[in-house]
Amino acid sequence: MAGERIAAIAAHPRFREQYALLWAAEREREFCGHDMAHLLDVARLMYIYALEDGAALSRELIYAAALLHDIGRYAQCSAGTPHHIAGAALAGEILESCGFSPEETGRVQRAIAAHREAPGTEDDALSAYLYRADKASRRCWDCPAAAACNWPKEKRNKTVGY
Repeated sequence: MAGERIAAIAAHPRFREQYALLWAAEREREFCGHDMAHLLDVARLMYIYALEDGAALSRELIYAAALLHDIGRYAQCSAGTPHHIAGAALAGEILESCGFSPEETGRVQRAIAAHREAPGTEDDALSAYLYRADKASRRCWDCPAAAACNWPKEKRNKTVGY
């Protein structure tokens, strides 16, 4: 059945644990957080990009990368480990137990590890779409906490983009 591996990620004990810790840590955060709405926004944008480009990416790889791309954020909050590094490691553990092949797991891990920097020419579409969707998912132009945000002004989304 389609979506079983994605449902397994969302139900995975390590995913649930890390997501709950992050949710508790960001509960009072006044600007954009890393909640399920953000993760699903990123997944849906990535899927749209892939459809528009005719990219040969499975919906499962797209959703796996999007759901897991910020799973290391609590490690960053609590221990200072960069979230893309912690997230790639956690993703490996989760994906392996959810039935993803070593090749698929590696591809998702590479995309997560690279999602903080603009993709280079050697990056594949999964990495490029994750970077682009993560940035595009932010509604800076409509944020009531924009004045307190520490995200550089030149990186902020100033209008509705499509």
